[in-house]
Amino acid sequence: MHIFDILGLAWRNLREAKLRAALTTIGVVVGVAVIVIMMSFGLGLERNTIARFRELDLFNEITVYGRTLSSIVSSQLNQPLGGEGANQPTDTPRQAARRPGAERSSARTLDQSAIQEISKIPGVAYAEPNVSFTAYVRANGRVVRQTVGGALVPNQATRFRGFAAGRMISAPETNEAVVDQQFVSELGYDKATDAVGQTVELLAPPKREEAGRATGAAGRDQDALSQQGSAASREAEEKDEPLSFFGLPLEAETSDEADAERLVAASFRIVGVLQNEVGNGSGGNSGGRRFRGLMPAAGLYVPLAAAQSWTETHRDAMNEVALQLARLSGAIQSNETAGYPSAVVRVTDPGVLLEVKNRLAELGFNSFSIVDQLDEIQKVFLVANSAFALLGGISLLVASFGIANTMIMSIYERTREIGIMKAIGAEDREIKLIFFFEATLIGLVGGVIGVLAAGGIENVANRLAYEFILRPRDASFIDFFALPPWLWIGAILFAMLIAILAALYPAARAARIDPVKALRHD
Repeated sequence: MHIFDILGLAWRNLREAKLRAALTTIGVVVGVAVIVIMMSFGLGLERNTIARFRELDLFNEITVYGRTLSSIVSSQLNQPLGGEGANQPTDTPRQAARRPGAERSSARTLDQSAIQEISKIPGVAYAEPNVSFTAYVRANGRVVRQTVGGALVPNQATRFRGFAAGRMISAPETNEAVVDQQFVSELGYDKATDAVGQTVELLAPPKREEAGRATGAAGRDQDALSQQGSAASREAEEKDEPLSFFGLPLEAETSDEADAERLVAASFRIVGVLQNEVGNGSGGNSGGRRFRGLMPAAGLYVPLAAAQSWTETHRDAMNEVALQLARLSGAIQSNETAGYPSAVVRVTDPGVLLEVKNRLAELGFNSFSIVDQLDEIQKVFLVANSAFALLGGISLLVASFGIANTMIMSIYERTREIGIMKAIGAEDREIKLIFFFEATLIGLVGGVIGVLAAGGIENVANRLAYEFILRPRDASFIDFFALPPWLWIGAILFAMLIAILAALYPAARAARIDPVKALRHD
């Protein structure tokens, strides 16, 4: 028998038992649809996660860590100050790794010379130090606690490309600032354009020396005025006039205004309001700040030099003690700065990111990039997709029992026909092929319809999710499923394979039928 004769015979047999073949095919359709839907959902999650990382510009940046004051002090805790005690026992590598800050701190100081050295690495577009602090800021008659960041000027970061109003800081030494839209709403401005041109003040207590001198001078002046003004006060009381000294009023002006002015440590003029960068699915009412890149988000950005000067001038007590201890131990010289805690390095192409990371390690800097976690993320999705495929495979396994049952029932119905075929010369191989072709046709038709059904269900699910979940939150449309060609082709081939495996026993049983007994079968 020719192959087409066998194929035609198999198709004729399925048409003669239409209802049974249709019910068997429906089982395959359900199994294939479940596999495709579950795996495409897992692949969609992975695709959307990677796309989100790419949208946030995380594949082009590396965070580089410098030597921190905490790591310097921790390494010197068990050593006498001044460099003595060389015979003291040193920490083992395991103990050193357990010290606070040892995970991210580097062996080198990340100062300006190191930043310039990193910028010269092939494949590096720029390196921007990370200088940020928290301070009370005042604008529009309101005072709020705000995160302030230092911005390199000019700045190539993607977060400074979109402005709701105004522009970027013009020069590194100007007293200009850029804010985000959340800052604008917190300070009570109606719209972004209202904030442009306004003054924002950074508040800090006056230095202790200045406060002491002011208090002492005020005390001495008060003693002198108390003696000289006693007579004038009595005379003024008789005349019911305000107290004065040689025509100058002795009553002090409102101290609240003077105290408020002494709290102003720096003033900046707002020149731009950044455009909100809210990602898909976040909704327009999201309260958190979300910007592209690895640089920590801030509500107020000032020139980098101004931010660095602030952190050095208004260093808190703990950091000041750590700096003095580091200098006493000789780890930091008196004319040496503590350096930046970290910096963001942007590469020209994601393909050179690993090379730049290796080069940073050779220079003695620890670094982090999203690529470090990408392998772990992909492993998690691999496990999830495997679980989805296993759950879907169970339904297709159930369908395979239906295929086997259909084939066995076909043997009982066509026993006499099989006997006649073998009597006129049909080989066992040809008998098996007839059953294999029938099973393959069931798997093929069920697989194709199952893939089409899965695609339709996914479209409906995406539309319902958008209408009832995303759209009420002002979020854009998201395709939660990914159906690559290899998935639907593989699903069809897998359905055909399962069908063939299910037909192994029925085909072997049909080939073993004795033609003499088969001809006697009624």
